[in-house]
Amino acid sequence: MIRALLAALAVLVTATPALAQTPEPVRVMVLGAWHFDNPGQDLQNMQAEPVTTPGRQAELAAVAAALARFEPTAIALERMAADQATLLDHRWPEFTPEMLSSRADERVQLGYRLAALTGVTRVYAIDEQPLEGEGYDYFPYGPLMEWAAAHGRTGELDAAQAEIGAAVAQMEVMQQTHTIGAMLAEINRSDHPLFGPANQQFQYGFLRMGSGRAWPGAELNSHWYERNAKIFSKLLQVAEPGDRIVVVIGAGHLFWMRHFLETMPGFELVEPSPYLAGL
Repeated sequence: MIRALLAALAVLVTATPALAQTPEPVRVMVLGAWHFDNPGQDLQNMQAEPVTTPGRQAELAAVAAALARFEPTAIALERMAADQATLLDHRWPEFTPEMLSSRADERVQLGYRLAALTGVTRVYAIDEQPLEGEGYDYFPYGPLMEWAAAHGRTGELDAAQAEIGAAVAQMEVMQQTHTIGAMLAEINRSDHPLFGPANQQFQYGFLRMGSGRAWPGAELNSHWYERNAKIFSKLLQVAEPGDRIVVVIGAGHLFWMRHFLETMPGFELVEPSPYLAGL
């Protein structure tokens, strides 16, 4: 019996170092951006200046060179993948450098440009959107407006939107004096007044909207969280130990992406602003 116990202990001691090893963390740089091609899909839409001009293209080349110092192993973009099993970006294989002079889309200008520069072949599409016919809304602002109108509280929504609109207008003015690199560094500050914690405080203000069995403010917050949680879940699906991933995504997602990365074991958040300093 004693000999058997000693043998078992020897096996346990031998195995302990291997058990104690932890996988190399996944380092993720989240680059929040405005929509370069003005799709007009948000409540407040920044009017972006053309980024396909020679001057702006030089600025974007400088951004890519700066981010390349992070040495990414994969790129993840705000696009719905055609194949939800692999989550590979189905449009990446079609990319050619010539597209940079005609396609303003930030996924092309930032994501594909960086992938091409660094030789990254793993380009993923991790966005989450309702499929055609599902009838689901990840940001149900309409019901919130209807409830506010029915209860004489439209003014509260107008005031909140005016505050966001002022911040967006300020960004539009910044385009006149700042490079794209400088603007990206600015909006990706962790304390940015529009895209930092204040962004979530703005949406949490909607929690005041509701009564009885109608809680449109709570539903808007829960649906928005759901979309971001699914985006992050897709990132978890494609991440490999030791990866260095750059996520290019609308700046409105920054709060939740940072939250998930700062609290998920095995992941490290990398801020892009230090890489973009001085551009």
